[in-house]
Amino acid sequence: MNEVYLETDRLRLREFTADDVELLVELESDPEVMRFLTGQPTPRHQIADVTLPAILKRYAEHPGLGTFAAHQKADGAFVGWFGLQPTDVPDTVDVGYRLNRTAWGKGYATEGTRALIAKAFTDLGLQRVVADTMAVNHRSRAVMRRAGLRFVKLYHEHFDDPLPGSEFGEVLYAIDRATWEAGCHG
Repeated sequence: MNEVYLETDRLRLREFTADDVELLVELESDPEVMRFLTGQPTPRHQIADVTLPAILKRYAEHPGLGTFAAHQKADGAFVGWFGLQPTDVPDTVDVGYRLNRTAWGKGYATEGTRALIAKAFTDLGLQRVVADTMAVNHRSRAVMRRAGLRFVKLYHEHFDDPLPGSEFGEVLYAIDRATWEAGCHG
């Protein structure tokens, strides 16, 4: 495994490599994993030709940020990814994750998200972390709350091909550095 980006009690995060196409294909071929994202599996050619090259490019363009493969420390099994993505707002990053269904319900999403928030405020010196999801994605909203993010707003976007539930809007959660430092982070 290449260089470790971040470790938690149970997870090890690393940069993706060009050899990781199959890990992403496996993850994004599960319709339940993609339910609140695209509503359907991502074709292999899309991952190989667009998704993975974009992930690899982001590492060079935004050092310290990007999408990171997550593996269980115990056995090395791939559980999905976590990411800190740049936003249009200075000193603000977007935190996110996508986990294999076999990793659901084990606390990995909260564990990884908390660790990324801590990294954003400490190692990276950023000021705000945000996250968003569909309003109807209650499991992800619960992870955001457990990770210390707080509800900011409900908003509506126009989608040419809306997913079921998109009529209820999107939600934005966030935490700023001062709040996190004050100990309100879980």
